[in-house]
Amino acid sequence: MSVHGVGEEKQKNSRKEELKDNSPRKYLFNVSACKYISALGLDIGSKRIGVAGCDRTGLLATGITTIERTSFEQDVEQIRAIVLERQVQVLIVGLPYSMDGTLGFQARQVQKFAKKLGKALNLPVEYTDERLTSFQAEQLLKSEKRSPSRHKALIDRKAAALILQQWLDMRRANLKSTQISVE
Repeated sequence: MSVHGVGEEKQKNSRKEELKDNSPRKYLFNVSACKYISALGLDIGSKRIGVAGCDRTGLLATGITTIERTSFEQDVEQIRAIVLERQVQVLIVGLPYSMDGTLGFQARQVQKFAKKLGKALNLPVEYTDERLTSFQAEQLLKSEKRSPSRHKALIDRKAAALILQQWLDMRRANLKSTQISVE
């Protein structure tokens, strides 16, 4: 193993200890202002959780996996493994607003789960409007000549990627406007 690999292993072990500690964590940086980012996008449903990640530059979101929900503890452990592997800094959760912009029952359930998840993983949670992301994901499947009814897990993964990409694009636009106003 190279010296570089040893350092990465120490970082992962250190991160594991951080994630086991449920005490409030003081964030030493503003996630929105970081040049490099490791974010995890989540499309939380009652049966499945679509998971997406991004490249370190925060340009491109891609679907990673779909978790079949069983119990909160098992859901957390599966997500924790991804968080450790990818050294995730922030969770981006799609919030299913009603079409009139209000928070309905499902949105409140998602918020409740996301808050518990963020606390269990000791990570900040940010929300983004996920209206129509599942519909967009289904349209993408149809354009690939795939049946949406046979690929529910893929729809959730693609929806998570759309959620994360929307957040990354907003973050990048905010960074640019901040840089312009500073100059």
